[in-house]
Amino acid sequence: MTVLKSKRTFTLKRTALCALALPALLVMGQASAKTLVYCSEGSPENFAPSINTTGTSFDASEQIYDNIVQFKRGTTQVEPALAQSWDISKDGLTYTFHLRKGVKWHSNKNFKPSRDFNADDVMFMFERQWKENDPYYKVTSSNHAYFGDMGMPELLKSVDKVDEYTIKIVLNKPEAPFLSNLAMQFAAVQSKEYAIAMLKAGSPEKIDQEPVGTGPFTLVQYQKDALIRYKAFPQYWAGKAKIDDLIFAITPDASVRWAKLQKGECHVMPYPNPADVAAMRKDTNVVVLEQPGLNVGYLAYNTTKKPFDDVRVRKAVNMAINKKAIVDAVYLGTGVPATNPIPPTQWSYNKSIKDDAFNPDEAKKLLAAAGLKDGFTTDLWAMPVQRPYNPNAKRIAELMQADLAKVGIKAEIKSFEWGEYRKRMQAGEHQMGMLGWTGDNGDPDNFLHTLLGCASAKSGGSNVAKFCYKPFDDLVMKAKTVSNPAERTKLYEQAQVIFKEQAPWFTIAHAVQIKPVRKEVIGFKLSPFGRHSFYGVDMAK
Repeated sequence: MTVLKSKRTFTLKRTALCALALPALLVMGQASAKTLVYCSEGSPENFAPSINTTGTSFDASEQIYDNIVQFKRGTTQVEPALAQSWDISKDGLTYTFHLRKGVKWHSNKNFKPSRDFNADDVMFMFERQWKENDPYYKVTSSNHAYFGDMGMPELLKSVDKVDEYTIKIVLNKPEAPFLSNLAMQFAAVQSKEYAIAMLKAGSPEKIDQEPVGTGPFTLVQYQKDALIRYKAFPQYWAGKAKIDDLIFAITPDASVRWAKLQKGECHVMPYPNPADVAAMRKDTNVVVLEQPGLNVGYLAYNTTKKPFDDVRVRKAVNMAINKKAIVDAVYLGTGVPATNPIPPTQWSYNKSIKDDAFNPDEAKKLLAAAGLKDGFTTDLWAMPVQRPYNPNAKRIAELMQADLAKVGIKAEIKSFEWGEYRKRMQAGEHQMGMLGWTGDNGDPDNFLHTLLGCASAKSGGSNVAKFCYKPFDDLVMKAKTVSNPAERTKLYEQAQVIFKEQAPWFTIAHAVQIKPVRKEVIGFKLSPFGRHSFYGVDMAK
């Protein structure tokens, strides 16, 4: 997942609070209540989990919504949430969810709920993304990329409301990661009653701009490129949050985030500059949390465009780029060179695969064999923002450009505003483009099928290499239907062999997840998925 800034502007009723008043807010907050400030890296696209695929938007929405199941904090283990229990049929096709009773909805100036959460809301979550005739299918965006990339439209046979607190889901085939998929952000539950009310009022988009959820925090204010302010929801079904006020201070520059953390103007920050990490470790007011990242940064070749429809050209580019030099120069010890499309910490990682060697002479031979002995001209897209899997895409692009020039490939570096960049990449406008991914559910399927399967190669999908190769796709599709972990592992290991042979990407690096946190923060846990959740976190007085 990646951060997305939308061109769409949407506003809430603004209070006197603004980004410039943040230090004053902290003083007031500390005097009367527990306030935690998170220096986030960008503005959310909106507050509609079902249409987003980016970490920034997910972080903003995660505080507000719940799913029927969730990941236990700090792990990839699925546990009950809005569903307190479930049954799975012996054939793996039928899931019956027993929903929690007495779960309260938030309210805002537009809407006061008349009922608790129930099965209608779960039905709305599915139907909004699945049924093109649903009134909300096209609201805000009709591109339900995650729902489609996960293969949900083909997987779901039926979703039925048995009674007010029971949902029955029947699948067309067994799906090993199905429960984990339902814990992902695209399956967050919105209020159907609120949706109906806003539709009648002629402002259906408000459910995505001024959100109402059942989660631990309610949205108080959003000021684009400045801040998001939340308040603990007193009636939260799992118990009120330990902090009273949560503020996202939107701070795109990593150096500025670090300066704010040092001053105590924020308490948690993501994505530090690798060059700042040594100083962070020496700061007695800061704890640096770290663990291997469930991520990959890559350069995708558009396999539908010449000359990248020729595997020899893709292999030649792989051999022309000095990966180790890039990782050493840009990641500064916070990343490891990537060989496979899944990280080494992911189960089923194939350790036997050897990376393409840095060999410019061999690259020239392959180009000649492909009829390009004089090289060629191409674009090279570089992200305009720092991401967890790529701290400086522009610098990496410059290093790649220099390497490619040595084998006769002239690469023009291009970039766009982040939202536009991702949209154009998903549409397949690039020849070569950098992107990356942080896993969302702890399953290899989330990388291999979501990023490289045929279902997500369509325009708007997450397979930006537009790679649809039947031998590969058959393996990852079969692995979905198998419940035995050892058998699934063998299938995914084979898929990684094919990936390396076909080379739809130049795999760059897997970054270490590093999170500087001030010492007064109690109980913050690193998410394997790189998410930032503040329920369960406390502040020392």
